[in-house]
Amino acid sequence: MKKHQIEFSQDGPILALEGKSILNASLDAGIPLVHVCGGKGKCSTCRVLVHSGEKSLSPENEKEKALKKQMQFPPNVRLACQTYISGGPVKLTRIVKDVSDFGLYIGSMAGEATKEIGEERELSIFFLDIRDFSPFMEKNLPFDVIHVIRKLFTFCENIIDSNGGRLIETAGDSLYAIFGYSSTPEKAKNAATKTAREIIENLQTLNKEYFLPHFDQNIEVGIGIHSGKVITGKIQLGKHERLIAMGHAVNVASRIQALTKELNNNLIVSDEVFMELENRQEKDKPTTARLKGVTGSYKLHLLGNTYC
Repeated sequence: MKKHQIEFSQDGPILALEGKSILNASLDAGIPLVHVCGGKGKCSTCRVLVHSGEKSLSPENEKEKALKKQMQFPPNVRLACQTYISGGPVKLTRIVKDVSDFGLYIGSMAGEATKEIGEERELSIFFLDIRDFSPFMEKNLPFDVIHVIRKLFTFCENIIDSNGGRLIETAGDSLYAIFGYSSTPEKAKNAATKTAREIIENLQTLNKEYFLPHFDQNIEVGIGIHSGKVITGKIQLGKHERLIAMGHAVNVASRIQALTKELNNNLIVSDEVFMELENRQEKDKPTTARLKGVTGSYKLHLLGNTYC
């Protein structure tokens, strides 16, 4: 009987007899694949993420189909106890490493936690920071400070959402969002830049009609945008589910935003973003800059206005 290679991302390659389940082949090779129900297709603890070689695996049987439907698993997640090797090579990841992972993937969180378990995507990353907000914090009541942040970030999030972006995180007087989660990289770059321009333009009205009359405060922001490979996934913290995005491209976008004050321009995008923009225009010639904590130099385009 033929043997085929299964490569586990953390555990290395093994050889499995054709027609043997992934679970049994793994256990025979000393890989401790969790299987609380004893391989009967009831608990889902033996689930694996298939990176490649899907066609070398047996079709889903009725037992696996029922459990996957109940838990809303995506197509690339299989039950190791119900999936057999018919060819190779196959590349997999054990999702549940040991019993300490049960709280992450078992019970009410099982479906969502496995649905968006982590992947690399080409996204546009959008960083925004309020300029010189410290003096306002020092002279105003805590309630007013939080009220202004709430008002501004709700305003920004509405524009981000309307352009297909997703707010990832706020930290103090800054926020960042991603674009391209449900669109092409080209559309994401245009959507992120459009969002920045709408925020900057509409913020003038918000200042005039709200922040200046009520708080004697003219708020300005700095926005940096970059595009690249980002690792994304959903995590559950307490009762709240959060989408996270991380990677080198996120760091670059953050550093570009930090340059908005130094370069005296409230919207700066990387060359990777600029070259995909429709009707691209810039007020100044592109500049090349080194970013703090990032290797190499970057070609940047100043698309906004100077600060008052």
